[in-house]
Amino acid sequence: MLYTIIKALHIIFMVSYFAGIFYLVRLFVYYKDTDDFIGEKQKILREQYTFMAKRLWNIITIPAGVIMTICGVIMIILNTGLMKTPWFHLKLTFLIGLAVYHYWCWKKVLELKKLNGNSLPTANIKLRQSNEIATFILFLVVFTVILKSAVITYWWQLIVGFLVLVLLIMMTVKLVNKNKKNKS
Repeated sequence: MLYTIIKALHIIFMVSYFAGIFYLVRLFVYYKDTDDFIGEKQKILREQYTFMAKRLWNIITIPAGVIMTICGVIMIILNTGLMKTPWFHLKLTFLIGLAVYHYWCWKKVLELKKLNGNSLPTANIKLRQSNEIATFILFLVVFTVILKSAVITYWWQLIVGFLVLVLLIMMTVKLVNKNKKNKS
């Protein structure tokens, strides 16, 4: 019963963490979009997006990530057999990717604080594409956890499907960005 409760908490805080990460990078995009504005409007929006990013990071994303991680470690302690399964090693590999992405997000939050209302040097399209990285990691982790050993058995079909998904999302991002430029 304890394991099931910890697992439920792990999933709940995983959802909260990813919601924070998804919205955080969207705030970076919104901040970058203010390059098109001038004067007071730009200043007010940049201050607001910086404030929102700091609050989101410190109040939702970090606490949810910490609780998610603690629950995950407790689950490993309660079920040491997980460490013997290939699918779990794959999940841990994806989580290393998530840790790298988390670090990138943290550096961007710090960068926003230091900008003092100046333009974010990262290109808008790069921020929009970066916004999808968490989506890809989420897909990889969830499919690995749900399919378990089948992920190892059907790895090539999953990779092909994943690459198709990545291409569709990237093309959609480029199309949306192109339409946005055409409307301006």
